[in-house]
Amino acid sequence: LDHGSSAADVETTARLRKQIMARQDLSVSAKNVKVITVDGKITLRGPVETEQERMVVYELAQAAAPNGLGVRNQLEVIRR
Repeated sequence: LDHGSSAADVETTARLRKQIMARQDLSVSAKNVKVITVDGKITLRGPVETEQERMVVYELAQAAAPNGLGVRNQLEVIRR
């Protein structure tokens, strides 16, 4: 699955990435998750440290998704 090439998709990905990076409470793993936006739908992939991080990143993505188009949360918690 590749990044969407529309300006809106690129903008959504960049905006979400900036919001994730701005969070002081997220681990390096969480800040490095893959954010893929295609036709306004956001897919999150990669490892995060805790379930709380998984939810924080997911909620940021939901807020960033244009028109609430939805988020596929494929983040994996690596510490139980």
